[in-house]
Amino acid sequence: MLTKREIEVLELISQELTTEQIASQLQVSVPTIETHRRNLFQKLRVKSVVGLIKEAIRQGLIENP
Repeated sequence: MLTKREIEVLELISQELTTEQIASQLQVSVPTIETHRRNLFQKLRVKSVVGLIKEAIRQGLIENP
């Protein structure tokens, strides 16, 4: 199960924002976003951003961008 923050990060990744842009928008550090990204990859069992977005859409976590 994803946290509210992980879903926020996932949505911003799907909008093609960089890690730095996501950190700035959420007012957290870049290492914090990197941790969220690692957790998303692990929880959704994917190895790439493309896989992350495909799996998130498949599970209904985000809408098709």
